[in-house]
Amino acid sequence: MKRVLSAVMMMTAAVAAAEPPKGPAKVTPRFDAEVAALAARPLPIDGVSTLFLGSSSIRLWDVGMSFPTLHALNRGFGGATTADVLYHYNRVVAGLQPATVVVYVGENDIAAGATAEAATTDVLTLLARLRTDMPRARIAYLSMKPTPLRWDLYARMMAANAAIKAQAPTIGFDFIDVGGALLDEAGKPDSRYFGVDGLHLNERGYERWTTIIERYLKPKAPIGAALPAKAS
Repeated sequence: MKRVLSAVMMMTAAVAAAEPPKGPAKVTPRFDAEVAALAARPLPIDGVSTLFLGSSSIRLWDVGMSFPTLHALNRGFGGATTADVLYHYNRVVAGLQPATVVVYVGENDIAAGATAEAATTDVLTLLARLRTDMPRARIAYLSMKPTPLRWDLYARMMAANAAIKAQAPTIGFDFIDVGGALLDEAGKPDSRYFGVDGLHLNERGYERWTTIIERYLKPKAPIGAALPAKAS
């Protein structure tokens, strides 16, 4: 674990010059009540095969409906930053041994003012901890998504996405691009896949993500295969 985290820190130093340094986000127990309620929910009777972990993009995903054949557990909460997930790690993750972990974090870090370097460091720290605690699990990191509301921040998110993806072989996780499926022909966020807030996915948006994850969970199917035609 220490060796992996050391490599993470050395890598993120390489992108530090691209942005002015900022202090780490202050972490507080702001989601204590929500996390306590999550931890109190009974686990699936047959165990957890797939853990969905992260911020509100995970929390709002009805994984039971999207993946009815999986013993899925949703541990998304609040508008969590990666630091929040690390803070509450022992209550939302510890003790679980799923076959697959699907992670979405980082977007709120950058929205809160984190640099691409800082967001990358925290995300890789979380992924390294998951890899250490779940040595046999498949771990999938979902790329930070483009949204109408935060489009001006997407260049910073893409820089973090690239840095995170580069470390996938070293730490041992799969990087999955879920942003491209949300863009229109002009390369901008397609409003048809977002709620009225211009930030969270609507039902159509989650259908796009579900198709991608279903393909990921079936290794024999090509991950790069075309998605269904976009709704008009």
